[in-house]
This record gives sequence, structure tokens and C-alpha cells, in this order.
Amino acid sequence: MTRREQRGEGRCRWDDLLASTDGTWPDVLAAGSGIPDDWRALVRRGGFPTPALELPDDQARASWFEAYVRTYVERDLQALSAITALPDFRRTMRAAALRLGQVLNQTDLARDVAVPQPTVHRWLNLLEASYLIVRLPAYATNRTTRLIKSPKLFWSDVGLALHLAGSTEPTDSHLENLILHDLLVWRDASASRTELHHWRTADGREVDLVIEADGMLLPIEVKSTKRPRVADTAGLRAFRAVHADQARAGLLLHDGDRTEWLTGDVLAVPWWQVL
Repeated sequence: MTRREQRGEGRCRWDDLLASTDGTWPDVLAAGSGIPDDWRALVRRGGFPTPALELPDDQARASWFEAYVRTYVERDLQALSAITALPDFRRTMRAAALRLGQVLNQTDLARDVAVPQPTVHRWLNLLEASYLIVRLPAYATNRTTRLIKSPKLFWSDVGLALHLAGSTEPTDSHLENLILHDLLVWRDASASRTELHHWRTADGREVDLVIEADGMLLPIEVKSTKRPRVADTAGLRAFRAVHADQARAGLLLHDGDRTEWLTGDVLAVPWWQVL
């Protein structure tokens, strides 16, 4: 469940933004029902209905997530593929959760968990086929500089990712995963063809999320800061410079409470105004 679904609201804001001109975005967002929230608490709850809506505290949710993992590993996974090295598989799941939001390097992951790379490759495919992990592809065209083509690794449920990593304090990557989850739900319910990507060049320029829809590109950067700065817009402005013929204004989603143009082509927006 997305944040708005948990609140009993079925409509998200992505359609509103894409259907309006960039200059009207502040007015479009102000006309919505955005309500401030604690994204860290939202991450801890995750999106599964039981922990999100019914369980009162972190301890109860941890017990539920552990039971979910045990059921998945001991029953569902065995129905998909006979895996005998369950401790190695659990360790691979944890390593994947610790790499949340990072560009996926299967060789490094295999080395860290002491499992052959072909086995890790097969296990990641199983995790993706069973809707537990999400591999976000890189955006690339022939007109750009050389890009790193590897996908970024996310989880379908950010609360489960936090539990598997053994963490109690969410990070920037968890906020990014939260926003990606909202986008995935919106994309899969959209009647038009929409694709989601990340963007990263060999020299380190990057954008967290890119929406590709109707021939246009909407770059999005995610920062957990309450006071975004112009320096935070560097990746968005670099992306717009490379894709000037398709890119719309950039969105910088942050943890503050102000909607403002940081530059002429980058709008800083509180994350809860959109999700």
C-alpha cells in the first residue's frame, strides 16, 4: 500500500504534475491534500497492510516481518526453486537489503556473501520474480556520454528491506525507495506507457529517478534534508543539459515544508506534497 492508500486516498499526484505545465507546479501541488508526515515512521511501517495499519510498534512489526521472511524462504521459495543452502540465501537477502539504492554489482555481492556469482545471479532473479526486489534500469540514449548501464537495487517493500538489513534508523536510500514504490504503483495503474529509470554517468553525475512518459523526461532527486540547497540540484541540471529537448523541469523532493524554485528549472518540493 502507498501512503495515500494507507490514508484512504486513492489518487496520487503524478498525473497532476505530468498533465500541467512546469511553471504551474507550485499551484497544482498547493491545491492538493498534502499533509506533513514522518517518512521514517512510514518506512518502518512499510506497505504490507498488517504492519502498516494494524501493528502498534517496531517490535510487533519486526516479529511480523521475520515471520514473513520465514514463510517466504521455507514455503514460497521452495515452490519456485529447490534451494538447499537456505542460510546462504538469507545472507544474500540481507546483503541485498544493505545495498538499497546502490548500483548493483553482482560480482561484489557474491564475493561479500561467499557465494558463486552465477548462484547469486539466479537468486536475485528469484527475488525479482517473486516481487521482493526491484532492479531500476539506467536511462541511456545514443546522444549521451558513456553511461553506467547497471541497474540500481531496491525492494518492493521498504519496511521489509529495513528489517532484513537489521537496521532501526532509515537512511536517504529508504526515502528514495519509498518514493520509487509510489511511482511503481502509479506506473502499473497508468493507462499510458510509462517507464522509470535512474541516470548516472561514468564521471559521477546522477539523478535518482527519471520518469519517461509521452516522449518527455521528468528527473527527480531525493534528499532527506529539510533545507535543500542549490548545490543539491547539480545532477538535475546536468541531466537537463544533456536531454534539453525532452527534459522537463527537475523535481527535488525533500523533508522540509517549503515549495520553492531553487533555480529557474528545479523546483524543491516537500515529499509529502507528492506522495
